[in-house]
Amino acid sequence: MSIVIINNFGQYNHRISRTLKYLNIENSLIPNTTSFEEIEQMNPKGIILGGGPSIERIGNCKEIILNMDIPILGICLGHQIIADVFGGETKSAEIESYAQIELNILKENGLFKGIGDSLKVWASHKDEVVTLPENFEILANSDKCDIEAMKHEDKNIYGIQFHPEVQHTPRGGEIFENFNKICENY
Repeated sequence: MSIVIINNFGQYNHRISRTLKYLNIENSLIPNTTSFEEIEQMNPKGIILGGGPSIERIGNCKEIILNMDIPILGICLGHQIIADVFGGETKSAEIESYAQIELNILKENGLFKGIGDSLKVWASHKDEVVTLPENFEILANSDKCDIEAMKHEDKNIYGIQFHPEVQHTPRGGEIFENFNKICENY
């Protein structure tokens, strides 16, 4: 079984796939217009919702989030889509972030296992989740964004605002390895 990456037209979606391949994690990068039924037939062990330029171009992401009963990781726009689906709110950031920032890890949980209390990550966004959805908890924040990472309290649904797939997040591979372990243990 592989992890399916939903391509939301973001500049880094192919990097997600390549990073997983470097980590020997089988994956498929597919368009966000792929139907829920087609994805279900692929029998994935997990879903990664990639980033993208616009909430208006998210294809079938909402249906996937609501209907797939497997671990899901949303990155950047994927994080924002998860928040939207569960009643959170996304707005334009007060400070757009296009730089390496210091992430404060508030809860290790499975995603940040073994990482420690802080992590340098790459931020590349102009929008951010400003209201945490009901039944979610904040896993990490930064001085640029209050909700850098979140997790559903009862489901293996995670969202991260930053980009673990780029070299400016030096330990990003560990986050993907942790997500893979979450998928394998589900």
